[in-house]
Amino acid sequence: MRWLEAAARLASRARAQSCPNPAVGCILLKDARPIGRGWTQEGGRPHAEAMALKLVGEGASGATAYVTLEPCAHRSDRGSACADLLVEAGVARVVIGAQDPDPRTAGEGIARLRAAGIEASLLPSPQVENSLAGYFTRARHGRPFVTLKLAMSLDGCIALADGSSQWITGEEARAHVHSRRAMNDAILVGGATWRQDRPRLDVRLDGLQDRSPRRVLLTRGIPPDGVKVINDPAQIAALGDVQYLYVEGGAGAAASFLSADLVDRLEIYRAPILLGKGMPALGDIGLQSLAAAHGRWQNVESRQLGSDSFTAYRRTRQEA
Repeated sequence: MRWLEAAARLASRARAQSCPNPAVGCILLKDARPIGRGWTQEGGRPHAEAMALKLVGEGASGATAYVTLEPCAHRSDRGSACADLLVEAGVARVVIGAQDPDPRTAGEGIARLRAAGIEASLLPSPQVENSLAGYFTRARHGRPFVTLKLAMSLDGCIALADGSSQWITGEEARAHVHSRRAMNDAILVGGATWRQDRPRLDVRLDGLQDRSPRRVLLTRGIPPDGVKVINDPAQIAALGDVQYLYVEGGAGAAASFLSADLVDRLEIYRAPILLGKGMPALGDIGLQSLAAAHGRWQNVESRQLGSDSFTAYRRTRQEA
């Protein structure tokens, strides 16, 4: 299991760069020693398995491949099917973290490996599932995986009463936000935030400036140049090949996505300050009772960022 988890960590390097393909990781082991690794490259090709196999060449014969997603079984104009590449390389075993929901591969990749005499096993892993959250959400629900980010004071405010919000959190927390932006295909704010702050919505970290996400605005107003506009949260389904959407503000947009139950991950940055009569982080999200508020969110990550705290929560849902 630990090698699949390591492959899932490798896959994170491809996130927001691999579209329209999923971000996949692969590790090759021989004699209990890693000999090769790979992850999906920018634009979706080459795939993780192809990268790892190219690295080791003939050394892949007899090796075990740990791959986060079932090796593809369909050939495209941009490369051979990964199931075929693994067969040609002579690997002895393939351990797979998740089956591919793509009907061109679903089950066929595993079947092709087994037909060639390769031991192929499916070993589901929460870490692998998380690493492919955007791909699975798009495949299962026809929309991107949505992360809602809120930066607030101890008393739940995102700005002073006059709308001043720069800055609620410190430099370390803001740098962390930029790293999170780089992990998403698109970033969304509401019309009020756009008019008040004119945010750049880019990535301003050394070496990652080229990973700024596409900009999306939730408004019924006139679309600004270079910004995609949607009028309703449900329209995120039409954002093309976007697998990961980062909703960054403000209170109205956040409440709209929560009311529509479209938030999959909630990330809260909390500064050790009190604002008193400030702007609340959320508007009405449509809850009718306290009972309905419980059991929806599971804490999955916590850390300290300078003087600020960061906590992430996963929306708990029963998958169909």
